[in-house]
Amino acid sequence: MRKYKRSPVIGQGAFLVIINPSMSTPAILTLIITVLVAVLIITDRFRPDFLALAVLVAIGLAGLVKPAELFSGFSSSPVITLIGISIISEGLHQTGFPNRISRLLTRLGGNSEKMLVLWVIIISAGLSLFMNNIAAVGILLPAVMTLSRSTRISPGRLLMPLSYGTLLGGMATLLTTSNIIASGALREAGYEGFSLLDFLPIGIPVILVGTLYLVTIGRKVLPAPPAGDVAAGTLSLELSQVYHLSECLAEIEVLPHSPFSGKTLHDSSWNKQLDMNVLGIVRTRSTILAPKANETVKPGDRLIVQGYPPADVLEISGLRRVAPQMADITDDTISLAEVVITPRSSLIGKTLQELEFRTNYSLSVIAIWRSGKPIVTDVAQLRLQFGDALLVHGAANRIRALRNNPDLLLLKDDPDAAERPAKTAYAVVITLLTLLITAFNFIPVTLAVMAGAVLMFATGCIKPGEAYRSMEWKAIFLIAGMWPLSIAIRTSGLAELIVNSIGLQAGVTHPLLAAGVLIILALIFTQFMSGQVSALVLSPIALAAAAQTGADVQGLVMAVALGCSLGFLTPFGHPVNLMIMGPGGYRFKDFVRVGGPLTILLIAVILAGLALFWNLG
Repeated sequence: MRKYKRSPVIGQGAFLVIINPSMSTPAILTLIITVLVAVLIITDRFRPDFLALAVLVAIGLAGLVKPAELFSGFSSSPVITLIGISIISEGLHQTGFPNRISRLLTRLGGNSEKMLVLWVIIISAGLSLFMNNIAAVGILLPAVMTLSRSTRISPGRLLMPLSYGTLLGGMATLLTTSNIIASGALREAGYEGFSLLDFLPIGIPVILVGTLYLVTIGRKVLPAPPAGDVAAGTLSLELSQVYHLSECLAEIEVLPHSPFSGKTLHDSSWNKQLDMNVLGIVRTRSTILAPKANETVKPGDRLIVQGYPPADVLEISGLRRVAPQMADITDDTISLAEVVITPRSSLIGKTLQELEFRTNYSLSVIAIWRSGKPIVTDVAQLRLQFGDALLVHGAANRIRALRNNPDLLLLKDDPDAAERPAKTAYAVVITLLTLLITAFNFIPVTLAVMAGAVLMFATGCIKPGEAYRSMEWKAIFLIAGMWPLSIAIRTSGLAELIVNSIGLQAGVTHPLLAAGVLIILALIFTQFMSGQVSALVLSPIALAAAAQTGADVQGLVMAVALGCSLGFLTPFGHPVNLMIMGPGGYRFKDFVRVGGPLTILLIAVILAGLALFWNLG
């Protein structure tokens, strides 16, 4: 029996790769591009998908991969599989599957917080077995928010279990983006890729251990709801209290000599001139909520406004602040609602003023929830971030229209939201059939998933326009653009160099230690860059480590894939954490407190599974 010794190099700063004369020119160029990409991703200077295309061009000009391989990422199995999964997920969504899940969740959980946490984890993990984690959270987030309001349990007690549940489920299936990429890297290198069932022996214990922790210890350290966060009454009243609207709304009277008197809201440019957003007009005999831009302001009108300038500015403008008399800014047709900025939103990085949000959406943004607290001042100048929760005010039909907007996720479960509920059975059968075919390898995974997508079209579960809107285009271009870099890391000799630099050497490093190092690297990488990029960069390193140490190649690549899914430690570990951060009112420390012990537990479970099932013991 071979004996293994721990490398004396590990833990002594050997993670740095030093360029030396013995390195080949391709290895040096690949290293420079890799480091530059990492820096640009970490500093967030460019969009990742644009950066990926720039990498593709740089690798092509440098001649680091064969011309036939340069654009192979666009036809690679990870990209095709991701497209198919996106279509299948959207088909489930359009046929009303989320609403059925919501009702099931309500029926199973009742009013017990412990049981609700358990069922939220089980259902979210179950969904992520056959769809993208982001899609699973997008489906369940409105349902869980509705459940929170009906049970008067703070969203902060339920949304982190939702996010973590999808991450747990994603570790038990091939149909997670990082797992798909890892499998594709194996095939690209000439090895057999993973099947759907290959992840279950480790994934099932991961789900069980993670669920047990979150329902017991984890639930005890979940952030407690601040006083008043769970309010009785209507949704609008609750949102008013949560966002402290009484502190940011005011009433002003239009005096007869005001230059704004007799002008429409559009002509007066209240936003630009006075930094005020008019939410309602109170007159003697009527009240106009969410007034249109062509509404004329009259002398004596009392305006319900968000934000107001100093008293001297009001005086010059012929306005004066008065004691508020309005109890509510909603009625049967005017509502308040929360929407979350989605991962692929075109609104990210822009201000509401630049977007002309009120004009284009016919809705007002009153406040923004970020980093666990509401922002109620200068919201028009605030640059939007992924995960921001916007409190919007306006006509109920305009709010409902946001359901079909890929930039925003409406946090209100609408039982009438499904476009074609009669097709739900078709969508579910197609999904299950796809999984069955994939699990038993009747045909290649890519072909099975695309066949499922075609059936979604053929049965009328989804329309072409809906499919295109559902695509994770940023992820698709990111994977396709970075694919040649992954090939270059493997073929240039850089992967072997990195493996040697971190002390993974034949006869010295135990295979399980090599797996542990790769898991830790993946965990670190995913805090600064996406799981997709981490998997693309680390998969060739795992292949080289297997060659150097004699370890099972699939086992080490599996370690990378699972490590890229360990997004529990911080909100930056996975996009689903950022999606629930605003609605849940979480802070950075909440993820560390709940996710830290969970991460340690799961690393132990993964290593044990790799030792038992992948010959790394």
